[in-house]
Order: sequence, then structure tokens, then C-alpha cells
Amino acid sequence: MTSIFMTYAATLPVLRGEWGMSATAAGSISTGFQAGYAVSLVYFSSLADRVGARRVFLGSAWLSAVAALAFAFFARSYLSGLALYTLVALSQGGTYTTAIMLFADRYPPERRGGAVGWLIASSSAGYALSLVVSGVAGAWGGYPLAFVVSAGGPVAGVVIAWLALRTTPNVVHPRREDARFGTAVLKNGPAMRLIAGYTFHSWELLGMWAWTPAFVAAAFAVSGSGSLRAVELAAYVSAAFHLMGLVASSSMGRLSDGLGRRIVLVALAATSAACSLAFGWLIGLPLALVFAVGALYAFTALGDSPVLSTALTETVGASHLGAALALRSFLGFGAGAVAPIVFGRVLDMTNAPGPFPTAWGWAFVTLGLGGLAAAYCAWGLRPDRVKALRAKASPM
Repeated sequence: MTSIFMTYAATLPVLRGEWGMSATAAGSISTGFQAGYAVSLVYFSSLADRVGARRVFLGSAWLSAVAALAFAFFARSYLSGLALYTLVALSQGGTYTTAIMLFADRYPPERRGGAVGWLIASSSAGYALSLVVSGVAGAWGGYPLAFVVSAGGPVAGVVIAWLALRTTPNVVHPRREDARFGTAVLKNGPAMRLIAGYTFHSWELLGMWAWTPAFVAAAFAVSGSGSLRAVELAAYVSAAFHLMGLVASSSMGRLSDGLGRRIVLVALAATSAACSLAFGWLIGLPLALVFAVGALYAFTALGDSPVLSTALTETVGASHLGAALALRSFLGFGAGAVAPIVFGRVLDMTNAPGPFPTAWGWAFVTLGLGGLAAAYCAWGLRPDRVKALRAKASPM
């Protein structure tokens, strides 16, 4: 389902020339996508509380396939790209938080971190596939072919999802009459701290995802690669970064099952923030150093995502989990929508016009501020309940 997510980022250096975009305009398309995704997540997550996660997941998956095809065949300018990429985002939101809800129903707390980790890891695999496919297809047939091939993922994904969920019941959790959203979520201190942490985490992560392929392409260009070759190589390197995210998601969720959510969140957020503050200043330095720091950056920036999601399922009751995820998604992806355009604006202010800027440090610093705030939120969490839950679940 996520193989369309990184196609725009992978082809961004080419699109800036083809569509005549400044860095600010280019960032606004990523902003449109993230804003659309935030709205989509809020709507579909709230709907899932009322009609069931399975039903919403499959409906959103079908809409995603149609929107991906529309983007692939009709996005040929700044305005059409902005409108259709936002449409892709509006259709996709029902396949993320509803999947977390389905996993929360299926797995007990002592195994849930690992399970949600694999769910997030599958998204990273889709992002990596998107970048690799875009790099190969773009080299053969330009960005239109990259768009079309990437759109095949959501089409195949909806068929696989429909087959996989045929026997899964559609569960609607009843609510107690005295249970209200304000009490269950807004007045729930640990839940709100997790939501705040996710918001800052999203600012850093989504800004990094939107601009890292362009940064790596600029690093290749500075080292002497031609423009098209630089874009192709950057797509492959960025795909490798997403594979690091896959490893992080699949391992950090499970690690938090044993060590506890808080300690893992603090370590990952602090390390990711340090990478954000340093990464942009590496332009012009040996490519091996850029790749090494980028791999660590990718690992730590995504590694806390399954831990944050799992912790929220343990803090909010099942009957209000969709609403809590809706609020989290609105704030998180809303922040993620603003981050790329702020990044692009700083890039415009610190560079001369052109597809390959050479000054990236201050733009990445804007992302690092979010990482520092996420680490602060994690530090303030209460001692973990994970070991107690594991002990309770273990046979006497």
C-alpha cells in the first residue's frame, strides 16, 4: 500500500526542473500530502470506533488504489501534482491506524510491541520499494513511468488485504455510558504525553523523509555525478535508509517489550535528534560518512514509531483507541505537513536557486528541534508497566 509514498520524494530533483518549482513550492506538495493524510487519519480512525476497523481498512484500501492510479496518469504539473498527491493521502489514512487497531485486538500487551513493529516495518519496506522502483523506472522512462510503476503497489495491496482479512471479524467495541473522550484521552496524562511525543517525532521523521532523497542527490552532485545519475543513485541510497527503518521497526518494538517503552523511546529520540542536527552539515564530506550517518538517522528516526503506537494502545481503552489515534494523527501528521515546507523555505533562504542546493545544515536543524522535544516527552513518561504485564501474563 505504501509503495506510492516516496515516489514524489525520489523524483523531486527532476520534478523541480520539469514543473518549474522553487524549494518552497516543492515542499508544499509534501505538505499537501501530509495535511491530507492527517485529515484522512482523523476521519477514518474516528469512523473505525463506530463501524469497525476491518471495514474501514478495506474501504480505504480500495480508495487508495484508485487515487494512486489517478496520480500516476494525470500528475503532470505543480497544480495537478499538488491536487492528486493530496488525494492519494486523503484515501490512504484508513489503512494505518485501523491496522494498529486490528493488531491491538489480536495481540496481548506482552507481544504487541513486536507485532506492531512488524506492521511499521512493512510500511518501511513499501517506502524502500517505492524509492528503488522510482530510481529504476525514472532512469528508463522518466518520472511518468516511475509514477505508474509505483501505483501498482496499492493496486496489488488491496487484493492481498482483502484475501488476508476474509476470516477476520469486524469488531466494534462497546463504550461505557460514563466513558467520554475528554476523560479517556484529553485528561489522560500519559496518553497526552505520548501524543505530544508522536507529534514532535512526526515533525522530524516526515520532514526527513521528504527531503533526504534530494539531499543525497545533492551530495552525489557535489561529488561529481551528473544530475540524472545523482537522482537515480540517491533513490537507491534512500531506499537503503528505509530498509534500516524496517530493521528498526521490527526490532525496537520487540526490544521495548522486554526493556520497557520509556527507555527505548528516550534513547532513540535523543540519537535521532543528534543526527538531525549534524546531517545537513555533511554535504561535501566523503560520501561514506554521509551514508553511515544517514543509516543511523533512518534507524533511530523511525525506530520509536512502533513503540509510541504500542504504548498508546496500552494507555487508552479499546473503545476510545480510534479517537485517540485520530487526535494523535491529526497533530502528528499536521506537524509533518508543516515540516517539509519550513525545511524548503530555510533551504531557499540559504541557497541560490537550482536543483542541487549546497547548504543544508540549517534546514536539518529545524527537524532536530522536533527530535529534542520528542526526547523530552519520552523522558517525562512514568516507569513502564511492561515487565509487570509480562509477569501477569506468564503462567505461575
